[in-house]
Amino acid sequence: MKLSNETKIGALTAIAVTLLILGFNFLKGKSLFKTGNFLYAKFSDAKKLNPSDPVFIKGYQVGSVYSSEVKGADVSVIIVSIKLNSAYNIPVNSVASIDASPFSGQSIDITPGNSTTFLNSGDTIPTTNQAGLIASVTDKIAPIADQLKATLSSLDTVLRNVNTVLDPTTKGNLQSVIANLSKATANIVVTTADMQNVLNAETGSLSKSLDNIELFTKNLADNNDKITGVLSNLDSTTAHLSKADIEGIAGNLKASTAKLNELLSKLSADNNSVGALLNNKELYNNINTTINSLHILMDDLRVHPRRYVNVSVFGRKDKGNYLTSPLKDSTNTQAKP
Repeated sequence: MKLSNETKIGALTAIAVTLLILGFNFLKGKSLFKTGNFLYAKFSDAKKLNPSDPVFIKGYQVGSVYSSEVKGADVSVIIVSIKLNSAYNIPVNSVASIDASPFSGQSIDITPGNSTTFLNSGDTIPTTNQAGLIASVTDKIAPIADQLKATLSSLDTVLRNVNTVLDPTTKGNLQSVIANLSKATANIVVTTADMQNVLNAETGSLSKSLDNIELFTKNLADNNDKITGVLSNLDSTTAHLSKADIEGIAGNLKASTAKLNELLSKLSADNNSVGALLNNKELYNNINTTINSLHILMDDLRVHPRRYVNVSVFGRKDKGNYLTSPLKDSTNTQAKP
């Protein structure tokens, strides 16, 4: 039996459409025949969950969403089919929840329980409805937005009242005050900068002064015992001085000073021997001449002893050649006036 070209084209088209459907379902995680490990979860809000969305346990993908469906016209419960990649030991008290993230899309997170009994393929896992990230943020921001709206309303009322109170003259004065305040602020900034420069210049000197003070106090602390001893001695000395007869000592010193003045007066007068000796130049010259003559006599006696000692051992008496001045090598030098 010979097939026409139309029949061949129709058959190829049907095969191509079938392969396309099978490939599309395969890419979405579906297969033509529902085989493998399946779990079911019932949610009141699917949160735009789509087939092939991942299913995680502790961050590890264990499967994907196979389909979402409702029973009849009742949309209060949405049954989600979860296809597992393998037969996992999931405790029966585990809980599934939908995580609707605006960045990574929707997924199902299964929080494993602590039961030793595990779910079988075809069982229904308990679920919980958790608020998504955007919903949580919206719930927290809503009260703040209401408060902000009330605050803005109050601020608008205040501004209206201010505009009512401030006439053009008052506004001009206020602008002048603000301008003057701006100038004063600029001057304060310049003054602060100058003061900062001065402080920076004095920082080194101040630091050195503080170091010297610290060194001084350290030396005081190290010599505390010595200082205590000095103060004790000073206290003892002042105690002895307080007990001493200062007035008697002063009286004796005054009397001694008077006697010394009297003695000095007598020494400076010419009517006594000592005064004459100190004040009379002629007496000094005579004494000096006598001493010089004595030096000559002693030198002559040393050079010509037979002239002054008549002993027969030395022979006849030496006469003549008398010294008229002291010898240069004499140990006794002539006194100078």
